[in-house]
Amino acid sequence: MRSLTEQDVRTSFVNCSKGEAKRLPVPRDLGERAWDELDFLGWRDPGAPDRSYMVTERRGQPVGVALRFPSARHGFLHRSMCSLCLTTHPGGGVSLMPARTAAAAGREGNSVGVYMCTDLACSLYVRGRKVPESGMRIEESLTTEEQIARTVSNLSAFVDNLHA
Repeated sequence: MRSLTEQDVRTSFVNCSKGEAKRLPVPRDLGERAWDELDFLGWRDPGAPDRSYMVTERRGQPVGVALRFPSARHGFLHRSMCSLCLTTHPGGGVSLMPARTAAAAGREGNSVGVYMCTDLACSLYVRGRKVPESGMRIEESLTTEEQIARTVSNLSAFVDNLHA
């Protein structure tokens, strides 16, 4: 992913108003991120635990998505799999994150959701830069590059559904 400025992030959102995008908290460490190791920029809202955000690239342009983060938690023995990076997590490590669809449909209440790692660190799990709480990922026959391509493809399908 290419490096983004705060302005890039704020103007990229497709499923919230310009006013909402202007008010949302943007990470302060954008200049320090390892952009070449990210498939998307994801962060949680420190002031609103039920909100999270991500920005990815589609057709060379940044596309931001405001997500909801339900507070329901599962027991430690319950395991779930992220539908983007296919990392399994115990407990509440994966959650359904719904997002309003873009344009008029979103204003009418339409949404789509994706099961994602609650810490939004999919890029790091796929590259082996972060280890899930369980201590390991499922071993795959795909190369790291193929796993990255699959994660990007899954993310692109989710973003495309926002416009459908």
